[in-house]
Amino acid sequence: MAEDTARNPGGFGGIYPMLYAFFDAEDRLDRAAMRRQVDACLAAGAHGIAALGLATEVAKLSEAERRQVMDWVCEDVAGRRPVALTIFAASVEEQVAMARAARNAGADWLILQPPPVKGLPESDYVRFFGAVAEKLDCPIAIQNAPDYIGIGLSTAGLLELNRQHPNVCIVKGEGPALTIRQVIEETEGRLAVFNGRGGLELPDNLRAGCVGLIPAPDCFDRQIAIFETMRRGTTDGEREAEALYREILPAITFVMQSIDTLLCYGKRIAALRLGLSVHDRAPALAPSAFGLDCARRYAEALGPLD
Repeated sequence: MAEDTARNPGGFGGIYPMLYAFFDAEDRLDRAAMRRQVDACLAAGAHGIAALGLATEVAKLSEAERRQVMDWVCEDVAGRRPVALTIFAASVEEQVAMARAARNAGADWLILQPPPVKGLPESDYVRFFGAVAEKLDCPIAIQNAPDYIGIGLSTAGLLELNRQHPNVCIVKGEGPALTIRQVIEETEGRLAVFNGRGGLELPDNLRAGCVGLIPAPDCFDRQIAIFETMRRGTTDGEREAEALYREILPAITFVMQSIDTLLCYGKRIAALRLGLSVHDRAPALAPSAFGLDCARRYAEALGPLD
């Protein structure tokens, strides 16, 4: 792990599973299932818990539901690990209000998504994020996921945000390890970098200088083990990490064809491992019989989560 090329200004790192949104048969958020996820993540040694990102289907949740998830997650974690909550809203005022609600619930740091308006000059997004960050008193991450949400900042934009607002000190990236390495080099340690993409290229992301990853909960137990073995900094640790990565790579490749595929099949793999049922909230990709067979096979290979 390349500690010499990436400092961690916020002190956060490791594997933060991004929780799925589980719904019941009446299309309501399932309280017991959400708690089951958190308990399993903590029991497996997650370094933190994340929620309200793309895997949580945040765009399908009402404001009241987003606030409910904030309260539930922080209640269930109960200070045992750091909590990172994604802030999704269209205006500065709405993001500030949701961010304050997240902090009041107990979030340790926040991940800001860009406003859902594509094609603006980068300077407009920098001003938007800055207007939110200046109202907050906690570490802030920027979700930089142009391939998934169609909006992203350049390294220059990220550095300008950090210069104007030092609490913007984390990047939640979604890109190949080569791209992430370039971001880490160009930001010169001023921003801690997490990657996502379901944990693809996990060992190389850590070698590139990522402080951690924020994957969905399908394979998080193996991903935690990979992080821990890589941080030893030994040849044997790297070999062990690569063997664990080869074990989960087929499942990650299967679910990471698109966000819709992740929400359809990744959630089902996690549910099978957790002993939960899945009720999709529309609009959603309908699973095929073949896809369900694949999900069951991957879940069986990974084994149940206690």
